[in-house]
Order: sequence, then structure tokens, then C-alpha cells
Amino acid sequence: MEELTAGADAKQAVLGSLRALYPWMSPYHSRPIRDYAFRLFEAPASRPMPEIRFRAFTKLLDLIRKAATRNGLSADAASEICRDFQRRRVLQTGPHLLLLMDPEAYYTHVFSLLGLSAHGCSTYVSYAVSTVSLVEKPRKGPGWLTVGGKPVNVFGLSRSRMAGYNLLAGPGSYRFELVPTEPNLQGDALARLRSLLPKTQFERPAHAIKAANLMLWPKMFAGRFAFLQIDDEDIADLVADHLSDADSWLRAWLLEDSKLASNILAEIDRLVAGPWSGWLPRGTDFFWFYENGKRLPLRLAAGELVHPATGMKVAPFSAPEILERLANRTLIPNLLLVFLVLSILPGVRVLGGSHQPVYYPLMRYVVRRALEVAGVDADLLQALARDDVPGAWGHRVIECDDDPFELFLNGRNGAKSDIIERLGDISFAEACGSMKGFVSDPSWHELHRRLRQGLVTPADAEWACS
Repeated sequence: MEELTAGADAKQAVLGSLRALYPWMSPYHSRPIRDYAFRLFEAPASRPMPEIRFRAFTKLLDLIRKAATRNGLSADAASEICRDFQRRRVLQTGPHLLLLMDPEAYYTHVFSLLGLSAHGCSTYVSYAVSTVSLVEKPRKGPGWLTVGGKPVNVFGLSRSRMAGYNLLAGPGSYRFELVPTEPNLQGDALARLRSLLPKTQFERPAHAIKAANLMLWPKMFAGRFAFLQIDDEDIADLVADHLSDADSWLRAWLLEDSKLASNILAEIDRLVAGPWSGWLPRGTDFFWFYENGKRLPLRLAAGELVHPATGMKVAPFSAPEILERLANRTLIPNLLLVFLVLSILPGVRVLGGSHQPVYYPLMRYVVRRALEVAGVDADLLQALARDDVPGAWGHRVIECDDDPFELFLNGRNGAKSDIIERLGDISFAEACGSMKGFVSDPSWHELHRRLRQGLVTPADAEWACS
């Protein structure tokens, strides 16, 4: 593999690393991007489900149906979404919870629709991470939007109310203010955008963006697909459904038999200390704690979830207390728990950005090792070993300089043109552009170095669940 340096060479080096980790991707690099999207949204191989997996998938379908109804979709549309998802069992999990016209979200949705339409589907379910900061980089993140090439403060919040605050911050009062950083910024474009967004106040920034996307979707994609976006509050309800069930695997093994939870954490610690370090840090133990609008990490110690900075005991690690805090949103599942209930247990393929294709297989490995050490659930272990492409790169696959909102204003977006079909004809190599999400990332530089030096290899036990 080549050195990861800059420009075209850097892109080829990244593709070389991806080929090493995911050999099945190689043939698609010289084909239209539509073929790659088609493969990702191809239904996983049909096999008998173990009882654990069947129950988890049934709970996920129930969540999807309830979320569709709550978001105003008709009973027929909700049923169609569930039927398509049951057949396909593929979920886009890459974009954070962003307004649809944000390029990161828009072009990933276009890519997903490209794969779904190639299979004749007309429904689309997407999970959007909402446990993220309003500001992820200077003037970048869910609290900012670029209009006419200039940054706009989405909620009109001061720096002190944005820095360190999360999309799930609340309860409070949030509305779309759209404050430009430059006073003469394209007044007509901003006025048009304001006319498309809800005028009401919302308790949390995440609620505002979800409501806005419901209004924007039919305008930007002309109702070609029934669209459902779920986020971490929905996952909190899904975890609560598991924990409310006396026969639930999650309740029995994760909470009531503490060995599995401690095994999972021990395996994460081993990863952190080994050659695959840097990809699956122990940020928080199973849940995030929300206090005064901020997200705080927790540690599981002696059967209690504890805030490590203060030593405050937040909640016992038991179903009744966790259920109460999930309901009032002071506890939100962390990403490992999200993927456990969205993918690992129900057997759903997940598509993500430049980090997910590395950390997700490591999550699967951690769960598998914890099960092996505990000596439980041979059927689930066997199912994990047989999964067909359990995860893949499917977010920010298409890099495009065209601003989605300008395309919309000019009538050239997915609602009024053949942009999905047009982009589908582009070659994989052209569609993914410079792959800046990889080549500018120190984590990928380090992974590339370790692969070149043989410090990590696709034959490693840690990579066996990819």
C-alpha cells in the first residue's frame, strides 16, 4: 500500500486500505456508483433467525411503525416502510442529525435513495445521531448551515449557549432564527429558507431539526420516497422496550447478569491498549448522562452508573431506575448500545462514514468476545459469524460541490430533476471525489501506517466480525 500523503496518491492509498479491510469492495471501484449502492442495499442472505435475533428485530419494527405514525405518516405508509425494511434489513446510520440541505446529509440521502431505487423500493429509513454537539468544528455542525457560501447560525444562539451543548440539550426554547454572520448575506435565499422551516418553538434543538426535515423532505425530494428519520430519543425508547420485557436478552444479560456488561467493558479496555487502539474508545459506559443541557460520561462501578469527575452516583445499573431516566431523557444510550439494539441483535446491515467501517466491526468483536467469555448464546454467536456484510462505508460516498439549497432554489435538486439517476451513472472513483473524510483524518493516517507495517491485519481476531 502507498504512503498516505496528499491528493490523488492519498486517495489511492485510502482505497488500498479499504480493499485490504473489505476485499469485496474491490470490483466496485471501477464501476458506476449505482452498482456499489445496489450492493449495499441488497437484502442480506436469508437464514433462520435465532430467537434472540427475531425478538430484537420485532422490537425494532415496532419502533419504526410507532415513529412513522408519530411523525404523521399514514398507516399504509408506515406498513409499507416496515415491509420494505423487513425485506431489506439495511439502515443508513452515517449522517448526524442535520437539516436536509446540509451537503453531508443531502448527498448521503441521495446515495441511499440511489441504492433503494435500484431495488424498486419507495421507502427509506435513516438513523441520525443526535448525541452530538451543536458545534463540531468552528462554524460547523448542526447549529450552523452554509447559505450562499457563508455560515448562518441556525438557532441564533450565542457562543456560550453552543459550545459544549448538545442537540439533545433541553428542556429549553429553540426556534429557527437563521442569523447570518454577514449582514448583507443573500436576503432572498434566507427568506426562502425561513419560509420552508417551522415557525414554532421547540424544547430541544433535535426536535426542531426533525420537524424541519419532515417539512423539507417532500419539497426537496418530491415525495418520491416515504421518509422516516429516527434518532437517539427513538433508540432510548427502543432500549426501554427491551428493558421492560422480562424475557429480554438485554435485560437478562446486560443488567441482571453483570458479567456480560463487565466483560464488554473489559474487552473495550483491551482494544484501547492494543494495536487497534483509537477506534473504539471507552467514552462512556452504555449511557450518557444529560444534566443542565450538557452530555456527561458515566462509569459502571459496583453496580452503579457514576459520574467520574464528581463521583456522583447517577443511577443503579438496574432496569427500574434506568427505565425512569430513559423516559425523562436524563440517560441516553451510547453508540455501542445503539448498535447493539439497531444492528447486532436484530441482524441489520448498517452504513456509515469514514470511522464506522472500522469501529463497528470492533464493536461486534467486543460483543462476541464477551459472549464467549460468559459462555452464553451459542445461537447468537453463530448468527454473528454468518452475517452478510454487517456494515460498510455508505456515508459521504458522494462528494459534490453543488450546494443542495442552491440546486433547490434553481429547481435542479432531487425534487425537480433526475439528480439521483444522473449521479448514479458516475464512476465510483469520480463520485467519491478526494475522499477528504479519510485523507484529512489522523486516525486513518495511523491505521494506514499500521496496515503497511503489519501491526494490524485483516486476519486479526479483532477483525473477524467485519
